[in-house]
Amino acid sequence: MATAVLPQVAGLGNPGLPSTRHSVGMAVLGQLARRLGVADSWARDRRCAADLALASLGDAQVVLLRPRKLMNANGRSVARAAELFGLAAEEIYLVHDELDKPLGKLALKLGGSARGHNGVRSCISCLNSSVMPRLRVGIGRPSHPNTVEAHVLGCFSAAEQELLPLLLERATDLLLDHIRERSHAPPALVP
Repeated sequence: MATAVLPQVAGLGNPGLPSTRHSVGMAVLGQLARRLGVADSWARDRRCAADLALASLGDAQVVLLRPRKLMNANGRSVARAAELFGLAAEEIYLVHDELDKPLGKLALKLGGSARGHNGVRSCISCLNSSVMPRLRVGIGRPSHPNTVEAHVLGCFSAAEQELLPLLLERATDLLLDHIRERSHAPPALVP
């Protein structure tokens, strides 16, 4: 039996800034790679300007993607990798930070608007679709609107860093459960 390619999971963020709140999607992807035993398998793919790893999940494979473009251009990497692997927009999970959720809160959203997130906006634009499932990882919103950019681009505080390992584990569990559930769902009937 041929190995099927399961969804692409893209950790949105800024390359070179792994410990910032804005790159928490990449941190989740790192934990997912460790869990799936491919943490040492990342390979740079210049065709899509990203680091890729292929991980087995049951009798299928998952494409893990860390864009090498800045957050506002992550969509170019995501869309090009989808094209290379023949994946449709609904087969691409976006993992990203969410200002409107407190640190530690997770939400899996199926499609919808970018809600002001430039990385998600880039993906919607480059894929010409908004149906991608998204794992939104809460980073909390600062009390003063003028400090949002500094908050997002800043590193997690020492207290927040203590919460990160459990948060990354829970995010990984949620992703894997959802991917497994979708991969075992019967195919939709097309009239």
